[in-house]
Amino acid sequence: MSDEAEVLTRREGAAGVIILNRPKALNALTHGMVTAMHAALGAWATDPAVTRILVKGAGERAFSAGGDIRAIHDLGRAGRKEEALAFFRDEYILNRAIKRYPKPYIALIDGIVMGGGVGVSLHGGYRVAGEKYAFAMPEVGIGFFPDVGGTYALPRLPHHAGRYLALTGQRIGRGDGRALGLVTHAAASADLAAIEAALIAGAPIDETLAQFAAPAEEAPLLGQKDTIDRIFAKASLAEVFAALEADGGAFAAKTLAGMRGKCPMSMALSLEQMRRGATLSFEDAMTTEMRIVTRILDGTDFYEGVRAVIIDKDQAPRWQPDSISGVDPGAVERYFAPLPNDLTF
Repeated sequence: MSDEAEVLTRREGAAGVIILNRPKALNALTHGMVTAMHAALGAWATDPAVTRILVKGAGERAFSAGGDIRAIHDLGRAGRKEEALAFFRDEYILNRAIKRYPKPYIALIDGIVMGGGVGVSLHGGYRVAGEKYAFAMPEVGIGFFPDVGGTYALPRLPHHAGRYLALTGQRIGRGDGRALGLVTHAAASADLAAIEAALIAGAPIDETLAQFAAPAEEAPLLGQKDTIDRIFAKASLAEVFAALEADGGAFAAKTLAGMRGKCPMSMALSLEQMRRGATLSFEDAMTTEMRIVTRILDGTDFYEGVRAVIIDKDQAPRWQPDSISGVDPGAVERYFAPLPNDLTF
């Protein structure tokens, strides 16, 4: 495959290797990348010469900063909603394939991993992070929600940290990623190429990762675990905001200030998503996400969020409603209702 392709898929030694190859776009996922990855994984699943999968991002800055949100915005604005939904359907099918993959799936993550990039890394058995690792699910800042399996994975993080990450969009580093279980192994960025070479050569996975293991490091977010656990366990968005306001600490004040700029409906959806997701199977979580995204593409907040953050960059979205007090609980419930053509994963 040409090195100009958006994703490179090839067999090298014992490994099926996937390289997300849009470094100038921080390896944001396109529909074509999603379908190419799924096809390669399908072929390698039954290839006895392939004993493990390696996934990495091209360039120095990112594993993958998410999906190609601008393209989805443009399709929706042009009245081509079904094409936009086809992207999400195929992306969620890929996420499910990774979650259930029959061979070891190893993501080498150095730099930004957000949104869709989380979906093609977190659900595999091995998440190996270099020191530039930076995780976030920032969707509430653009009128969206933490999808790509976030419904399943985030509620299962300790100390209600998944709710915190979903409702704030806050970025965390490798120390917190390891403490929360988002990262399974850590290595020096300079050693990732050697790890890749060893794994391609067929070296035992666990022993190789142990050989290059980086020492433990600080996890600043986990230092706030008691506050996060207490506040983000609340049942409603209004109660979360009230608890942040009443706390009086610097961490709570900073968190509250950040959340005040996020989309009220997205935060309410995300909290309900976290509540429901805690008891769903992975497959049912993906069905739930398809229901939510279908309704979001019919609304206005997502398009306004992309306009304000990505297109015009004025950072002044006009949300509807514009405050959490205006969020109708019944409207939130409707996002989760079954679709006439519900997909099962």
